[in-house]
Amino acid sequence: MPNFDFENEKYKLGYTAVCGCDEAGRGPLCGPVVAAAVILPRDIEIEGLNDSKKLSEKKREALFDIICEKAIAYAICEASPEEIDEINILNASMLAMRRAVEALPVPADFALIDGNCSRGFSIPTETVVKGDAKSASIAAASILAKVTRDRGCAELDRAYPMYGIAKHKGYPTKEHMDAVREFGPSPIHRRSFLKFLDK
Repeated sequence: MPNFDFENEKYKLGYTAVCGCDEAGRGPLCGPVVAAAVILPRDIEIEGLNDSKKLSEKKREALFDIICEKAIAYAICEASPEEIDEINILNASMLAMRRAVEALPVPADFALIDGNCSRGFSIPTETVVKGDAKSASIAAASILAKVTRDRGCAELDRAYPMYGIAKHKGYPTKEHMDAVREFGPSPIHRRSFLKFLDK
């Protein structure tokens, strides 16, 4: 289960506001990539906090509200499908995460970044592979990002019901790819992810 070992290590070094940062939506064919940054009170216990992928949708929704209520600060930002096509998904994920860290209403002085890549942040960072299963603040950020992205998919589904986005959340399922072949790409599709149309 995620804990505060990574955060406390930084606090011992003299940092005063350590945030966790994660993104959701790198793999889907459509919609933005969403990132969140969260500063939690030191050693707070949030029951059930875990990697968002290991939680049910109902549990994520419940934890979303608890995290927003108990966090010292949080921010949720995104990079658009157009930005993803222009600078690629990795750079767009970094952009969304930098936006989230910089949007924190209480500035962080250190960021724990989920994964193995950290680029262009204005504060010191440390990458944590599978960080959403190890760091409490990264786990919290993963939940805020995932819930926000899923809620956005529900809105996209209402705007573009022919693609079934509410069901597959934009991921490249056979159903989704067949719908793109039948109806063509929508304005919210990532053109650089649609190479299968050329086959």
